[in-house]
Amino acid sequence: MAERRVATITSWVDLAPGLAVFRLKPQPGSSFPEYAAGQYIALTRENCKLTVRVKDHHGVVQYAPLRNTDGSPKLGPVTHSYSIASAPCETKDRGEIEIYITLEKYSDGQLGRFTESLFRVNPHEGDTLGYVDRIVGNFTLGDRAKGAEHVVMVGTGTGLAPFVGMMKQAAHEAKLGRASSVKYTLIHANRTVGELGYDDPLRKLEAEKIPGFAFAYVRSVSRPTAADANDPTLCQGRANNLFRSILGLPTREQEVVDEAREAGRDATAAQQALDKSTKPRLGSGVDGGTLRARMPGDLTTVLTCGNSEGMEDIKRICEKSRFKFEMEEW
Repeated sequence: MAERRVATITSWVDLAPGLAVFRLKPQPGSSFPEYAAGQYIALTRENCKLTVRVKDHHGVVQYAPLRNTDGSPKLGPVTHSYSIASAPCETKDRGEIEIYITLEKYSDGQLGRFTESLFRVNPHEGDTLGYVDRIVGNFTLGDRAKGAEHVVMVGTGTGLAPFVGMMKQAAHEAKLGRASSVKYTLIHANRTVGELGYDDPLRKLEAEKIPGFAFAYVRSVSRPTAADANDPTLCQGRANNLFRSILGLPTREQEVVDEAREAGRDATAAQQALDKSTKPRLGSGVDGGTLRARMPGDLTTVLTCGNSEGMEDIKRICEKSRFKFEMEEW
């Protein structure tokens, strides 16, 4: 059985309210296990505000806070697994791993137990986390995209994390002379530019044009501002809808409207959702035809990680386009 150890936060960068990247160093006298890009590690917080799963009178599941007899929040340990955003080569060089994390918020207003405990601490540097001395998972290029000539990665929010590690490691391998003929395309979307957590390093990685590493990075925001239109490489729309747009497919919202009308159902709610949605749009400097050429049917494997609704739609897109579909599942 893998040992439980204690890691220390060495750096913490707030990207936006409730969104951060931090680094962990292992317990003194030890090192993190070797791992493949895309794998995950289990982290533990000891002072989380515990909750209990309940259903309201409508049968909707919610999470109610547990309290002590004096009414104070009941605290205890919570374990959560996170994809590692750093590449294995980076961990080998500096001995640390990097995590891309968001403060979880549920529809009933409750905050995620683990992340609430983590974001609550200030300063973050020097804070400690428990971890299981084992890194696991098969969401790796070797397991999920073996033999693929074209790989498309679609990440929403912090679902970008495994793809960052994958691409940094692939670039590292190419620089060492281990070139690859695979064409990699990464699509990442978040609400605002500030929330595109690895925007700068990914843009630089694309601009390097490393021989033996064919990489295209497509960035998008779902809540664009007027200023965003001035950035020629910035696209607009949710990741799934931008992917649909590249492939010449209607948005998911439009598809739901069409399905309702074809079935003779009331499409009012679906039409309202369509009207409120951000229409996908490629940046003025992004060539849709070039991107489509990187995604030939039957030769493309699509990897996706992020919110469940978005990943389900990526699956629909793959079925329509004859792509092999792979998603991260916990």
